[in-house]
Amino acid sequence: MSDQMELWLQEQLKFYDEDEKKTEKQLRILSAAIEVFAEKGYAASSTSEIAQKAAVAEGTIFRHYKTKKELLLSIVAPMMTKLLAPFVLRDFTKVLDADYASYEQFLRAVIVNRIEFVKKHLPVVKILLQEIPFHPELKEQFLDAVAGQVLGRLTPIIEKFQANGQIVPIPSKTALRLTGSAILGFLAMRYMLLPHLEWEDEQEIEHTIQFILYGLSTSERPG
Repeated sequence: MSDQMELWLQEQLKFYDEDEKKTEKQLRILSAAIEVFAEKGYAASSTSEIAQKAAVAEGTIFRHYKTKKELLLSIVAPMMTKLLAPFVLRDFTKVLDADYASYEQFLRAVIVNRIEFVKKHLPVVKILLQEIPFHPELKEQFLDAVAGQVLGRLTPIIEKFQANGQIVPIPSKTALRLTGSAILGFLAMRYMLLPHLEWEDEQEIEHTIQFILYGLSTSERPG
């Protein structure tokens, strides 16, 4: 394990030990599970591999977590309620409450903000993106803890820029979906799917913003 990953895990394990003190073995199991799930995905991971990495017997895992699914939920649920939801809202406040002259300025602030978040919490972000589509419980938790609150804050911003003519008058949810798809696609490719490529980050951010604003049209762009 890299020193960076070790420091990250130590920081994140604090979230799991706040409400209910966990034993050293439980924390080792959680740490190992985060590593294995992030690297291989839930379906391809085994409790025996997690046990080996945690230096415990496989039976020890099942004394604390009845199933591999329960182990996954014990990792993701606290992260969404204690870290992701508060972090998204707290960290987004400075972005969402700022006064931007253009949608382009707003997009740039959002992308930079989300890049910092993904870089800091990449292992759990990987688990979330990999597993939410396949586990209804995680999807429901994500919608309740994160998505609903964020959408509520973003909708008035979209409507403001629609009112001043900077965004086409389509449903605000559609505008958010198209914007979010482009930003999430960039983040997923950059940090999860193809991180080994030589990325020109500033250029890619600019391309992403211009794509959201103007698509792939060859028509002359205003201004």
